[in-house]
Amino acid sequence: MPSRRLSLLLSLSALLFPGLGHSAPLLGFDAQGTEAQLALEARFKAALDGKDQDRWMQRLTAQPHHVGSAAGAEYAAWMKAQFEAWGYDAEIVRYDVSVPVPTVRKLTLTAPERFEARLEEAPLAEDPSTVAPEGLLPPYHAFSAAGDVEAELVFVNYGLKEDYEALARRGIDVEGKIVLAKYGRSWRGIKPKLAAEHGAIGALIYSDPADDGYGQGDTYPAGPYKHETGVQRGSVMDLPLRPGDILTPYAGAREGTPRLALEEVETLTPIPVLPISYADATPLLKALGGEVAPKDWFGQLPFAYHIGPGPAQVRLTLAFRYETVPAYNVLARLPGARQPDQWILRGNHHDGWNHGAADPISGLVALLAEAKALGELAAAGYRLDRTVMYAAWDAEEPGLIGSTEWVEDHAAELRAHLVAYLNTDGNSRGFVNIGGSHSLQRLMNEVAEVTLDPLLNVPVDQRLRAKLRLSKDGEDRQLAGQPELPIEPLGSGSDYSPFLQHLGIASLNTSFGGEGPSGSYHTLYDTYAHYTRFRDPELRYGVALAELNGRATLRLAQAPLLPFEFEGVADAVDRFLNDLEGAAEKQRAAQQTRAARLKDGSYALALDPLAAIAPPTPERPVPYFNFAPLRNAQADLAAAAKRYGELTTEPESLPESLRATLDRRLAQAEAQLTAEDGLPRRPWFRHFLYAPGFYTGYGVKTLPAVREAIEEAQYEQVEGEVARTTARLRALVDHIEGMNALLEAPR
Repeated sequence: MPSRRLSLLLSLSALLFPGLGHSAPLLGFDAQGTEAQLALEARFKAALDGKDQDRWMQRLTAQPHHVGSAAGAEYAAWMKAQFEAWGYDAEIVRYDVSVPVPTVRKLTLTAPERFEARLEEAPLAEDPSTVAPEGLLPPYHAFSAAGDVEAELVFVNYGLKEDYEALARRGIDVEGKIVLAKYGRSWRGIKPKLAAEHGAIGALIYSDPADDGYGQGDTYPAGPYKHETGVQRGSVMDLPLRPGDILTPYAGAREGTPRLALEEVETLTPIPVLPISYADATPLLKALGGEVAPKDWFGQLPFAYHIGPGPAQVRLTLAFRYETVPAYNVLARLPGARQPDQWILRGNHHDGWNHGAADPISGLVALLAEAKALGELAAAGYRLDRTVMYAAWDAEEPGLIGSTEWVEDHAAELRAHLVAYLNTDGNSRGFVNIGGSHSLQRLMNEVAEVTLDPLLNVPVDQRLRAKLRLSKDGEDRQLAGQPELPIEPLGSGSDYSPFLQHLGIASLNTSFGGEGPSGSYHTLYDTYAHYTRFRDPELRYGVALAELNGRATLRLAQAPLLPFEFEGVADAVDRFLNDLEGAAEKQRAAQQTRAARLKDGSYALALDPLAAIAPPTPERPVPYFNFAPLRNAQADLAAAAKRYGELTTEPESLPESLRATLDRRLAQAEAQLTAEDGLPRRPWFRHFLYAPGFYTGYGVKTLPAVREAIEEAQYEQVEGEVARTTARLRALVDHIEGMNALLEAPR
């Protein structure tokens, strides 16, 4: 499209949709460069085709393809060939990783009557891919402990900390028992972790129909929600300690790498744990006696829920064979013309628990579409300035293994060359979701302003703002009116983690969602038929995801000055500090209320009168903390960030040598927020702004070293962690001020 016509269209679009056109240059570009960049992106967008993604999804979901499977190896080879056909230098990088294979899975209700759990998912004639698929993995939890345990059963709701506190108030102890927990409200691996800490000897996790079964709507195949025999597989590796191959911490699992003995591994779950369907959970719940559970513990099975313990007694038997299997990462590279030593990496995993249509193939086909479109630009003679790379990771599902091994294996090289990592892990339809490094917040806001929702034909940021305006949450409504939508901080659960939280490389994670029900997640029913009926018919949001990430990749690759800014970081730190201070005050107020009840003897008259059975012991008073060092560092960060923005309004007017120097420093900015000795108890995680919570798993903790010291009543550690976190913020301030000094120096 000629640039004059493009400018006219953008001007018209700006009138129809505020934010779609740009009255100001794009971040990292001047006005003329912005026009050329948007013209390039228009050519890129024109090359995207949902039919490609549909065809690739059919191929890549034809068979179960977990790590070590024949289908997984075949798909990796096919992708390598595709990348090469599109003009990329491609390779398969192999790691030999340790994974468990279940050999015994038995669950028996032994009292008050006998019931043998089926532990299988029903094949459905309406979806032929579910009928005897070759290479199917049975329902199990990877990295569960093995064992043969029998005990009384206790229902623990979602198995969260507050659930065990509620049990304790009722005088119910799970020590020596087997617990039954519902999926949801925390990552699956936290449930057996907490159960073991409370003395349980085994754990079962089921999906209640209230959460994603018939309590939400029609179940598969009539509708999208979880079939009564559907089971969510998944890893219970202790990801908050570290992801990756369990036997080769901090090193790539290649031939010759020293390996731990299995008994030395710290990331295995300490008790046997098994996922089951709500069909198998029903007889267990019906057999429970004891107290009726609190009303907010009830699901939607057609009977009253009881807590136990007993008279239900169950026997759980699990055995595993650990195998060393090949994990095949596919890496493709399109060398840059101007700055080939600066790399932009776009990734999505390719292994699935079974067919994996939603997770991960819906994200992977979007990545392939981006790569094909960029390859067509290159074939037409257009060379990008920086090197663009694509990765299809293996072994993500067991514990982010393929990406972590590659990062640990190439850490020095990545620190020297990798500018940013852009991740997807699946897709659906609905609203845009963007999480990541806040230095990339403005970039992604600008990208979202020109990416159209495929059904409503409005910019995806405008659709998200409309949702926030209608939210019942006052904070969400406030966010809707801000000039920039804050992106979400990242915890864990996907392949961005080793890049962001181990190496300190600016990272993003994106998807669409909110309108495509996820009842098929990690089940046999995550198939092409389910996805294209209920999640994203015609892969329209797959095209939108490819456009969103393709535009971001192109801007990172083409900007005369890397499109990073730090006012978004300063604003994020301010929000995190407000939240931290509020959480500390809330914790203090709640403690004072509990102490007052104990003091005047009124605890038994509280909303939960059964609490009188086991009144809590007096707690350590929550002290008042000195957050002034963090506040002062945040203020200095805000000032330095503002000055950097003022000095880089015309990046293309800067000398090329200065831009090259600034680019190198910009690529190292995120690393200033990391420390080599890492977070308390888990040194693999080095980022002091965001990390997965020790007791949330996937869920993020911001300012994690300080926050978790307060939340876990390690008050004597708070001052030291405030100092360590402040040092990381100060390092970023000094880094930005160093760039400001270069920009202000006479030329």
